[in-house]
Amino acid sequence: MSSSRPPEADTELPDRADLPDDDGANAPDLAPEGVGFRDEEPDDVMAYAVPTPAAATPRPEDGVEGVDGDADARVPLGRRVADARDQVRPWSAWTLRAKLVASMLALFTLLSLATGAFTVVALDRQLTGQVDDQLHESFTRILSGGPLPDFSVSGDDERRFGGPGDEGLNAFLPTKPTSLFPTDIGKATSLDKQPTNLTAAQLQVLAGAGLGPNATDIDLGGNLGTYRVIATYQTLRPRGSLPSSPDATPGVLVVGLPMTQQERTVQQMVVLAISTVAAGIILVALIGTWLVRRNLEPLRRLAATATKVSQTPLDSGKVALGARVDPIDTDTRTEVGQVGAAFNEMLDHVDEALNARHQSEQRVRQFVADASHELRTPLASIKGYAELSRREPDPVPPTVTHAMGRIESEANRMSSLVEDLLLLARLDAGRPLDVAPVDMSMLVINAVSDAHAASPGHRWDLDLPPEPVEVTGDGARLHQVVANLLANARTHTPDGTRVTTSVRPEGEWVRVAVHDDGPGVPDALQPNVFERFARGDDARVRAGGSTGLGLSIVAAVTKAHGGRVELDSRAGDTTFSLLLPAAP
Repeated sequence: MSSSRPPEADTELPDRADLPDDDGANAPDLAPEGVGFRDEEPDDVMAYAVPTPAAATPRPEDGVEGVDGDADARVPLGRRVADARDQVRPWSAWTLRAKLVASMLALFTLLSLATGAFTVVALDRQLTGQVDDQLHESFTRILSGGPLPDFSVSGDDERRFGGPGDEGLNAFLPTKPTSLFPTDIGKATSLDKQPTNLTAAQLQVLAGAGLGPNATDIDLGGNLGTYRVIATYQTLRPRGSLPSSPDATPGVLVVGLPMTQQERTVQQMVVLAISTVAAGIILVALIGTWLVRRNLEPLRRLAATATKVSQTPLDSGKVALGARVDPIDTDTRTEVGQVGAAFNEMLDHVDEALNARHQSEQRVRQFVADASHELRTPLASIKGYAELSRREPDPVPPTVTHAMGRIESEANRMSSLVEDLLLLARLDAGRPLDVAPVDMSMLVINAVSDAHAASPGHRWDLDLPPEPVEVTGDGARLHQVVANLLANARTHTPDGTRVTTSVRPEGEWVRVAVHDDGPGVPDALQPNVFERFARGDDARVRAGGSTGLGLSIVAAVTKAHGGRVELDSRAGDTTFSLLLPAAP
């Protein structure tokens, strides 16, 4: 027998040199290092504890730090991402409420973002259109003979000019420099609302931008920012001079308006749109969750009713399906109401079918019980007359003696079958059993003793705990159950088979097991082995007749005691187990 338990704390570990010599042993025969093992002999027990070898250096892919504390030896990122992805439930596993709220939030977010983007773009275009209208209005006045910007030289040599509004830009780029406009000139209003002269670099930007009658955005940099400008060819002359004055200067007149305020307005609109969408998402999430939960409440009540029905035992006995969907949830004008009404109708049909089945079963059980009871009297008479014929003083022909013997044997077999059927019918009818403390250890000893007397060719073993194990139940029926399991092992296994009967307490249960090393129960028969008239004669060795009711009586009596039966079978290893409630 091997054991993996470590030695006790006060056990002195022997030196490796004192361990048995393993020269010539095969590799599979050697115990692996780090494993405790125990050799048991009839006279002495020797325990060995092999020291565990030094731990191997962990690999980085094992997900732990190395021996030197290398912090980089961790779980790979790909594995962590895969683990995180596995923890996220797929869409198909979401609840209906979660799907509805998520879909509503996604749709609201998409529409809100689209609406916000459309509003911002429309506002930007509207403001840009207003600026363009002002610029074209200024040029219209100029081209229609209105006053030109004043670029005359004052006494302090400051050229003054006007334009479209107090915050506008005016510039003149002469194509033929004169004494009046020897170079490009222009002024604009800075971000701090102060007029400022355009620098040579800014004028150069205007000159090289290819301006025309179509409005264009120009970034002048510095403290001016972006302006929207248009330009046209124009000839400027001193104030009050004639059109034929030689001081007239041809060039490009540039007029513009700042875009700073418009950009600021658009940015504020973007912030407002994002804030509104975020607040809307939170509001829709809260109110939408409440609305979805409230509207799905009838479906939840329907599911609760279905769950209650599913927990009702329907396998046997009289079944009362009293659970029904509430009438408020059966309004056929709604989808949930249609489901509720159909569910109630289905429960009515199932209830009727179960009651009809129960009544049919009751009639069959009553018939079996009555027939079994009535057959006992004629069978007793047949057995009595068969026994009486053997006491006849006059000579009886051998053939008649043989026939009467067969009649008596078959009458005994039929009597046993009738008694089994009567017992099953009474158990099915719920006939109460006697309740008293039963010593399972002594009951098993008596049953094994009877089995040994009936089949001395088998090897009968007992495995009992040192203390008695008690259950509460009907001692006669429990003895019949154990006797049936031993008879099953005796009938379906050849002589020489070892049959071991054990009793073990397992918490609130007591396990009674009958184990044999015979041919085993065929796989096809195992699911139905405890059903009535289940026969395994075609696959198992038979030593005598079998009615096919023995194991069904085992299952029925065990169930009547509040227990259950189990089977674990393979060739050379078959165990029938009873689990009975332990005595309090």
